[in-house]
Amino acid sequence: SVGRYISGFLLVCLIPWLLNLRVPLSKMLSLRSQLRATNQLDNFMMNHQNPNFLISELICIVCYKAQYFGQISLGTPEQNFTVVFDTGSADLWVPSFYCVSQACGKQIHSLFAPTSSSNIFHSSHVHKLTKVIYILKLNLNQSICHANFGESVYEPGSSFVMAKFDGVLGLSYPTLSKDLGLPVFDNMMNQNKVDQPVFSFYLSTNASNGFGGELLLGGVDEELFVPPINWVPVTLKGYWQIKIDEVKLQGTTTFCRSHSCQAIVDTGTSLISGPTVEIQILQQLIGASPTSIGEYVVNCTRISSLPVVSLVLNGVEYFLTAETYVKRVKICISGFQATDVSSSVGHMWILGDVFLSQVYSIYDRGQDRVGFAQFSDKVKRSV
Repeated sequence: SVGRYISGFLLVCLIPWLLNLRVPLSKMLSLRSQLRATNQLDNFMMNHQNPNFLISELICIVCYKAQYFGQISLGTPEQNFTVVFDTGSADLWVPSFYCVSQACGKQIHSLFAPTSSSNIFHSSHVHKLTKVIYILKLNLNQSICHANFGESVYEPGSSFVMAKFDGVLGLSYPTLSKDLGLPVFDNMMNQNKVDQPVFSFYLSTNASNGFGGELLLGGVDEELFVPPINWVPVTLKGYWQIKIDEVKLQGTTTFCRSHSCQAIVDTGTSLISGPTVEIQILQQLIGASPTSIGEYVVNCTRISSLPVVSLVLNGVEYFLTAETYVKRVKICISGFQATDVSSSVGHMWILGDVFLSQVYSIYDRGQDRVGFAQFSDKVKRSV
């Protein structure tokens, strides 16, 4: 089995100060970038080719998380955790006190102890992957609601040891939930704990002072963006899935030319991903060369001359210069990644933080749409 989770009732509090349900975010390098910086990436990737697909999938998720995270607390008295706020998943999970994996050492991650909480209620439901579930009570800035969460008792491999976050709080539609019940934000909406059925993200590219941006639950921060908001309809309610009209290179339509493409808007992914065939062509066009572990590198001295890649969403074009889509971590890595995510309309793209850090993004459950707006001067001055 991959892991075990327990389902009960609990108290969760976003901290340190949730004025208007505002969650400050910290930013750390992804695990992949940390490993590269210490010359450990090649060995890590070679040693984590796990034949168990689900374990490999978990390792991959942790490895590529951009690690924009904030703090929550569970239970009474409060037990504190750092979590990635992830629009690409639906569930909330944290490590368990009963976890026996190396990653669950007390000096590595915070562990949830159910016997220490006075308001935990067990459920009899057991996930098909032997994940046992708890139901929890959330306290968001003294606003209490109830929701489910998963308690992980098995976290395979060293990837979880090195991850800077304890768990994940999913913000997608409930159809993606892995038998853990309604997502946290759904419970907040159902129990009237937010002003609007909307949440929004500002992901900062300047994390030199540790500040990585903010998540606002229940609305938008009008000081962080300038109108108009480009509202893009959700095409399928599971992921925050939208349509890409075109992908251009130096102004010339290169992908999604004869038909639109589908994309997932994912705050929990650091790169922009797309179907393998298209991404391999794109890598060639920007002059990126493959490495032995599946990454693509570019010559750092050529960044200023690399082409502009742009995405057209609902008729609005968003420009990504090479300074935006190339990641500098000892070497210069392309911010595009081949990932074949299948759907009824073919393979999808994933718009991760390479794109989302360039716009203020708004997720509207009331009208099933995603909004994108340009940053205000206040944000630009902080970069």
